[in-house]
Amino acid sequence: MRWIVQALGQRWVLFSLLVINTLGTIYGYYWYRGQLYATPPKFLIFVPDSPTASLFFVFVLVAFLLKKNWGLIEALAIVTLFKYGIWAVVMNILVYFELGSLDFASLMLIFSHGAMALQGLLFAPFYRIKWYHLAIASVWTLHNDVIDYVFGMLPWYHVLNEYVQQIGYFTFWLSIASIGITYVLCVKKDRFVLSIT
Repeated sequence: MRWIVQALGQRWVLFSLLVINTLGTIYGYYWYRGQLYATPPKFLIFVPDSPTASLFFVFVLVAFLLKKNWGLIEALAIVTLFKYGIWAVVMNILVYFELGSLDFASLMLIFSHGAMALQGLLFAPFYRIKWYHLAIASVWTLHNDVIDYVFGMLPWYHVLNEYVQQIGYFTFWLSIASIGITYVLCVKKDRFVLSIT
């Protein structure tokens, strides 16, 4: 497993992931176009959760290619990649239980968001996150939960509308888990650390 993580620091891998994540981010914002059109301007930044998470990671990859670390962006990336990656996978599985089937788009979302969560974690040894970076990322993430579930700006999954309260509760604890995982992997002393080659 260690050699796989070390291989991620190769420049060709970083560049390939930069291209993939950039295209995925653009498509993600496009996927949200209908909801963004109907969103009040003051909430726009908080609505496209997954593409914003992958956008953070795009900046992380740019920094890596420049042989730099941007700790705050890294903290925002790992917390949100894991959170929204897992969230989307779970939501689409719930859609399956509601409808009894999934279309190609839902299967694609499960695969792509699972990959989002995984890549955020795999790059943890390369991050240089301080406790205050994680504190800021935590405020961002929990504030986003408030915007989503108090002000009703959560991503549209109409088939799951009757479960919004339960989804909000799950999402809060998923946020806490994402923050905790980031602390263990990226902030705690004696963690596994690698450098970009």
